[in-house]
Amino acid sequence: MSLSKHIHPERLIRESKDKKTHSHRYFNTAAVNTLAHPYGARYGTESLPKFHIPSKGTSAETAYQLIHDELSTDGHPTLNLASFVQTWMPEPANKLMLENMSKNLIDQDEYPGTQLIHTRCVSILADLWHAPSTKQAIGTATTGSSEAIQLGGLAMKRIWQERRKAAGKSIHEPGPNIVMGANAQVALEKFARYFEVECRLVPVSVESKYRLDPKKAMEFVDENTIGVYVILGSTYTGHYEPVKEMADLLDEYEKQTGYSVPIHVDGASGAFVAPFAHPKLLWDFKIPRVVSINTSGHKFGLAYVGVGWVVWRSKEYLPKDLIFELHYLGSVEYSFSLNFSRPAAPIIAQYFNFLHLGFEGYRAVALDDLKNARLLSRALEHTGWYTVLSDIHRPKSDTTLDEENPETYEEGLPVVAFRFSDSFQEQYPEIEQRWIQTLLRAKGWIVPNYELAPNLESVQILRVVVRETCTEALVDRLLADIVELTEDLTNRASSAHALDIVGKGDHRSVKIGQLDSGSGSQHSGTYSKPC
Repeated sequence: MSLSKHIHPERLIRESKDKKTHSHRYFNTAAVNTLAHPYGARYGTESLPKFHIPSKGTSAETAYQLIHDELSTDGHPTLNLASFVQTWMPEPANKLMLENMSKNLIDQDEYPGTQLIHTRCVSILADLWHAPSTKQAIGTATTGSSEAIQLGGLAMKRIWQERRKAAGKSIHEPGPNIVMGANAQVALEKFARYFEVECRLVPVSVESKYRLDPKKAMEFVDENTIGVYVILGSTYTGHYEPVKEMADLLDEYEKQTGYSVPIHVDGASGAFVAPFAHPKLLWDFKIPRVVSINTSGHKFGLAYVGVGWVVWRSKEYLPKDLIFELHYLGSVEYSFSLNFSRPAAPIIAQYFNFLHLGFEGYRAVALDDLKNARLLSRALEHTGWYTVLSDIHRPKSDTTLDEENPETYEEGLPVVAFRFSDSFQEQYPEIEQRWIQTLLRAKGWIVPNYELAPNLESVQILRVVVRETCTEALVDRLLADIVELTEDLTNRASSAHALDIVGKGDHRSVKIGQLDSGSGSQHSGTYSKPC
């Protein structure tokens, strides 16, 4: 075995630059925290500092080229199959966003037209989710589902506090709790931690389809439960959690105990899929116990990143003292949010989609996504090397199969969660599943490999989110690459097999600006990776 030493790339750059004598620190081109300008001396600039503001600026064209080139190391958005976030909109939408990118949504008096569009979007979603016509639904745009979930949880907590106070009971001992599946995305657990609510995670299992089990969830419910988070589209596997079953059990619980426990539906992805692809599914405001729903406009709402929504079935479920009356900028305005300023352009992009696509357009996109996800699921299983954990390609037992009709399949998001089959693992125990992620990344694909929720963390899965841009042609190419790489790994003579040394030994790397290991709280198991 040959000896080797650790290579420090920052030091190599520092030592290899031309040296100057008696230079001021702001003009020291040999400093490690600088970036050399591109293309030789074409732009005529000094090296630019990385970690402090330069003493003298550069031209807009030069700044653009420097940043543009550095960002070329990012993955390609179309090949990013790890993310639920939309990465494409038609050119007219891009034009609208550019025209309105300087507008601040909070400035309602200055931009009344923008505020009207915001109000229309809330009304459209309330109607799509069957808010009772006799009640006046209320809602707001948010930065994304993470903020929307916090607002939904806060409203439930405040209603619980008011009810406890009216009954002469303590709101501190033992304090509020909220119930959710252990498969919950980290934003749900953030609410509990940030707003001092006990987080009760219900274990998931293979039998519960890797999602919340309503019967088991009832074991965690008591008089101090402010609500239950039910997820319409698990981040892990895309399964819808059974909202109706959960509501029926809570109805029975209220009859027996007198305690009313509401449901907030986390429809970050599913609330923009189910209404179009699964219109017969009961999950929304048709169920009286559902008091609020959130969604991400920048996921299957098909807008660019930066817009989420939360809607309450009526004003009674949004306590008045959580709404701020603002005497600001020449008018009286009302706000319920975790931040003040927010860009108006993503809200305008959302309204563009409502007008451009309509119900039929959204349905066509959802059905196409599910069709391509079924295609990939079946093809992976046909290899014999992979087991698919998501169920959207499996026909319901009580229906006649119509391959073009999503109603004949198990409901869920267009997500393909898969792992090495048991037979493959028995035959090739030395092959690690995470190598597939690494090798796919070398071909440009971004497909994450991660552990399932607590109780199932020994199981690793690969996951593909089939978005609008993941066409049948891309699915075909992705499958071909997965098959080629898997086949190479089974061949011990293949160069791909050299991956058995990855992760072994001390591979120290320079992670400038990142926190050290252990800087955060202990991992709870909920999904806390980028999504």
